[in-house]
Amino acid sequence: MTVQPKETSSTPRAVLLHFHGGGHCAGRPEQNTAELCRFAQDLNCLVISPDYRLTPETPFPGGIEDAYATLCWIYDNADALNIRRDQIAVTGESAGGNLAAAICLLARDRNGPAILFQNLIYPMLDDRTIDNEANPSPVAGEFVWTRVSNTYAWGILLAPSLPGADDISPYAAPSRASDLSGLPPVIMTIGSLDLFLEEDLLYAQRLIRSGVSVELEIVPGAFHAFDVTETPVAKRTLDRRSTSMKRFFTPSRD
Repeated sequence: MTVQPKETSSTPRAVLLHFHGGGHCAGRPEQNTAELCRFAQDLNCLVISPDYRLTPETPFPGGIEDAYATLCWIYDNADALNIRRDQIAVTGESAGGNLAAAICLLARDRNGPAILFQNLIYPMLDDRTIDNEANPSPVAGEFVWTRVSNTYAWGILLAPSLPGADDISPYAAPSRASDLSGLPPVIMTIGSLDLFLEEDLLYAQRLIRSGVSVELEIVPGAFHAFDVTETPVAKRTLDRRSTSMKRFFTPSRD
């Protein structure tokens, strides 16, 4: 799925590479049409959201390889797309946030196209979350995306490996990465009632300690996927998200 600003321009634009959520096993780019159209207008950028392969039919590394192939295709076809190679950013929600974080690791490690920033919305980062039954959060993970949902999603993504095993790739679970240095700046949003709260906070802390710029928003009383609701808090978060991304994109060159 590709979305362009309403006004045409002969000068190259920035591009936002988006990955939809759905636990790696559901969802499609069109589910985010409204917000992607807004981003195209607010940021004056081209938005591309690929229909990456889903589990259980295609476990890891299918999805991340599709994501990386899309990134490389954008870079290689920048002239035809009329976009700037130095203004490529990634974003995604939940499993899409997983792919956005993972593609930054993969692009760094493969010396691939440079990514300007990563906008992670309640990203699904750590398969080991399902093993926290001994000390579960008393408030997180009770709504929308539960521990049962998470266990199922990680299981079919990592098959035949098991969640929590020692051999899980950081490109499947970015929290597994031992080195977070040299990654693009991060804009992260997470609700205080989200199952992913603690793993996301830990990832943000590790990024900061690795010298990566992090802008972190914790939304009080917000559960997983709260931003798809027609509520004031969802609108405020979308406004902040757009504003935060906009400051990274520089005006197109004449």
